[in-house]
Amino acid sequence: MNTTIDARGAPLLEHFDTLTEAGLLRRLSVAFARFIGSLGAAPPPLTLACVALSELEGRGHSCLMLDELVNDPGALMGWSEEQWRAVRDAAGALPKNLAAWRALLAQSEQVWRVGDLDFQQPLALDGDRLYLRRYWRDETLVAGAIGARARASRAPELATVRRWLDILFDQPTPDGGPDWQKIACAIALRGGVAIITGGPGTGKTYTVASLLTLLFAVSPQPENLRVALAAPTGKAAARLKQSIDKALDSLAAKVGAELPELKELARRMGAARTLHSLLGARPDTRAFVHHAGNPLDVDVLIVDEASMVHLEMMAALLDALPPTAILILLGDKDQLASVEAGAVLGDLCHEAQAGGYSAASVAYARAASGENIDASFLGAGGPLAQQTVMLRHSHRFSGPIGALAGFVNAGQGGAALACLTGESGGKVAWIEPAQQSDVLQLALAGRADAPGGYRPYLELLRAEAHEGQHEREHEYGHEAWVRAVLLEFESFRILCAVRDGEWGVSGLNGAIEQRLEREGLIKRGEWYVGRPVMVTRNDYGTGVFNGDIGLTLRDPARPASLRVYFLEGETVRSVLATRLRHVETAFAMTVHKSQGSEFRHTVLVLPKEGGAMLARELVYTGITRARDFFTLVSPTRTVLLEAIERRTQRASGLRGLIGA
Repeated sequence: MNTTIDARGAPLLEHFDTLTEAGLLRRLSVAFARFIGSLGAAPPPLTLACVALSELEGRGHSCLMLDELVNDPGALMGWSEEQWRAVRDAAGALPKNLAAWRALLAQSEQVWRVGDLDFQQPLALDGDRLYLRRYWRDETLVAGAIGARARASRAPELATVRRWLDILFDQPTPDGGPDWQKIACAIALRGGVAIITGGPGTGKTYTVASLLTLLFAVSPQPENLRVALAAPTGKAAARLKQSIDKALDSLAAKVGAELPELKELARRMGAARTLHSLLGARPDTRAFVHHAGNPLDVDVLIVDEASMVHLEMMAALLDALPPTAILILLGDKDQLASVEAGAVLGDLCHEAQAGGYSAASVAYARAASGENIDASFLGAGGPLAQQTVMLRHSHRFSGPIGALAGFVNAGQGGAALACLTGESGGKVAWIEPAQQSDVLQLALAGRADAPGGYRPYLELLRAEAHEGQHEREHEYGHEAWVRAVLLEFESFRILCAVRDGEWGVSGLNGAIEQRLEREGLIKRGEWYVGRPVMVTRNDYGTGVFNGDIGLTLRDPARPASLRVYFLEGETVRSVLATRLRHVETAFAMTVHKSQGSEFRHTVLVLPKEGGAMLARELVYTGITRARDFFTLVSPTRTVLLEAIERRTQRASGLRGLIGA
């Protein structure tokens, strides 16, 4: 490549190559810096900024805050003082303050200073934030679209809304406080966007099912209301549809003759889809079929597990959504954000706990729902805060698991330890100090005081092999039997904080397979009966998507062949194992990949050493995957306490843009 990086930058790039070989930088980051240098003069400070920007993008940040370059770039990158000193020596003189950094970047021909003439440079400088061009575009699009929707004014007929909400929510809240579910339904009717956030068990999907019922009830032509359900992953989409269908069944009985067509209207919504499927992803391209020029054909779009939606996907979704449609985002703002750049839901409703409602919003909520919002929730939160509701009462997370999750989310490490080691009736437990053999025993049979492990579903497979597949098909039906096996497998899962090493996904999956084979429960090979797999890449040819989890079983039509069976709600579908090219064994999986799932017994494994990736949100997300039992495996309590103290901070300009 012909590069114009000046001679001063050569020693710095050579040093970055050394850091790359030591595993302290991504090769992509140094290659990106070289690419920028090929476009024009690139002094060492610009090269350093490019490497830092690319590294941060890989960690989920959408931009680089220039004050981080002033304060301590070495700490930002995770380098030791000695490593940073070597980089500084190779770079030579660096800008001394924020104004100097801003001036240097603004003068670089590879950088577009927002507001100046635009020559489509790859970098964008917006105030004190440096972006890759596409992330600046995505962030600006999201802020503009969400802001416009939050300010959009609808005028529902308040008396009608109040009557229906009183029908749908006819019981007082357990604590006697305001019914936030009822308030959320009222708020969602008056704008183009509504955000409903809350922890596990707070009733987000029941709330949105009530909202759908309300929308059908007040619509002049409910049969023409076009509703779409979506989620980031196939499993999350299936759970959304299943939960809403169940809630609508109970609501249909409640509304009775008032809205007899509710079940038929709900049936017309169709299945929930992944966001990729909804937008019409095109293989081998970032483009979608639906965009501003070919918008989605919807009046209401409900997106569950919105914390998993990264910046680029949210931008694509908003670009394709008709201006007249209502967007409902559901999610837990305190969960892990997407592994890709952006923490969109967290940015959009980061102060939902405080409310920030205007007097007009409080008056509207009272008129539409009859609920009184306490004065402590008043404030100057801005247009989006008026369209955001946090559900605060958990209907199933009130026991030890809920308490533990609350302590972690509040950063109360001591209280979390006391909860883990106190009397909980086996609901929560802590194995520490731990050996890998402890995890293997849990994988086999769970804890003595908590059911779990993988033996139960593998015993079902062994019984099938001994009794004969045809006999069991005759007795249960093959699909029903497969569903029973899948549900048994889905009742337990081991979650890891990291991918590599003895305590990571790769190390534990291999060790678990060896243990299960020694017990005679599996017979390993490239593919084998009982192998659980996770899809790691969207495959539109087979209809499987990144994050889908299935089990490998015999093909009843061709016993010599193996198929991978996936459970989507109550439906079972399968794909020939040999057609799945991008999968990995999934006895253990990362916490990130578990989002949108729930297991009766969840085991969270922490590594021996902490790091920036171990933070409060990760521990909280792992705990809240458990429905009945939770086990923490940690070689040292220091790692846990440090993780609870550390909050994930992602650089972003979205909050400021929304506020403006």
